[in-house]
Amino acid sequence: MVSIVLKPGREKSLLRHHPWVFSGAIERIEGDPQTGETVQILTDKRDFLALGAYSPSSQIRVRIWTFQQGQTIDSSFFHARMHKAIQWRAEYLTAPEGACRLINAESDGLPGLVVDRYGDFLVCQFLSAGSESWKDEITLHLQRILSPRGIYERSDVDVRLKEGLEPRAGALRGESPPELLLIEEGPCRFLVDVRRGHKTGFYLDQRDNRQALEDYAQGRSVLNCFAYTGGFGIWALKGGAGHVTHVESSASAVELSVRNGTVNGLDPGRVDHLQGDAFQVLRELRNATRTFDLIVLDPPKFVDSRSQMLRGARGYKDINLLAFKLLKPGGILFTFSCSGLVTPDLFQKIVSDAALDAGREAQILRILSQGPDHPTSLSFPEGTYLKGFVCRAS
Repeated sequence: MVSIVLKPGREKSLLRHHPWVFSGAIERIEGDPQTGETVQILTDKRDFLALGAYSPSSQIRVRIWTFQQGQTIDSSFFHARMHKAIQWRAEYLTAPEGACRLINAESDGLPGLVVDRYGDFLVCQFLSAGSESWKDEITLHLQRILSPRGIYERSDVDVRLKEGLEPRAGALRGESPPELLLIEEGPCRFLVDVRRGHKTGFYLDQRDNRQALEDYAQGRSVLNCFAYTGGFGIWALKGGAGHVTHVESSASAVELSVRNGTVNGLDPGRVDHLQGDAFQVLRELRNATRTFDLIVLDPPKFVDSRSQMLRGARGYKDINLLAFKLLKPGGILFTFSCSGLVTPDLFQKIVSDAALDAGREAQILRILSQGPDHPTSLSFPEGTYLKGFVCRAS
């Protein structure tokens, strides 16, 4: 087996079971590993540390499969890991129309592999060289464990380019999913486009936070920014909101949001959609002296690398500043960041600075994160990427 020997002192993170080996930690490679091949990681004194998948194109040169010496990375290994992850989520699978994450990459011991369930279909992302090299075995075992109608791939993401992999999408096993799938989430129903929608089709990580919004919605006017297909707004209306204004740039997402309102039997007179860039729309609403009782900010990732940190932080501050200016006294702000590099402490500082510049005092009522079907391994803090606050502005 090919051996990756680390520089002296660079084994500390692996001893804490962090699942990544960066290129700068490597002293030498003994052998000629192929992309995705299983390699062993050794200290400079040649003590065993882990087995992982080699990725020559990535700064994350090895992603760890196991820290257990003597374990074999083979078909049965993947069956056991996937079965364990799926069993932990069994409580989410009672309703066939439901949707949840079944496998959450590194935090489920399967780096680079994401598997989401939408009713009778599975949607997968193979985001690393290792998961890509085991794709056939992975989908075979998913078929055996869950017997879905079909398994669809949504690996059409830029992160694969960092692994030297081309983006891909399409049916892998069984039937292709229909144009739209109908899922249930509590009292709400949503049409999901798993072929072309964001991520694997829906923001499953926000399930609990959408439900939390219901507690604050009664009788309120709601501004739902970066609304996508209307998730937060549908929950607000189910919770008794007087009116919801969705802000979304994508015409196809707006169309699906309208259809989701119809699917839920909601009064169209209580909803309107503003299509356009959220920053610009918020400024227009501010200039028109519009105000709202409750605002939701659920933007896409603004920070994808450390070089983007300053620009991304400015973006988060700008939208939160505008939101505080649009909130009525006593209004509620649900604000989120899904940028993993933005820590909760930093995000709180950004939101605090935004409130200060808006001339508002605010309190954090609740701290929010991703749902329990998106767990974080204690040894992989990067797995907690979604953070949010429920704030009350005076």
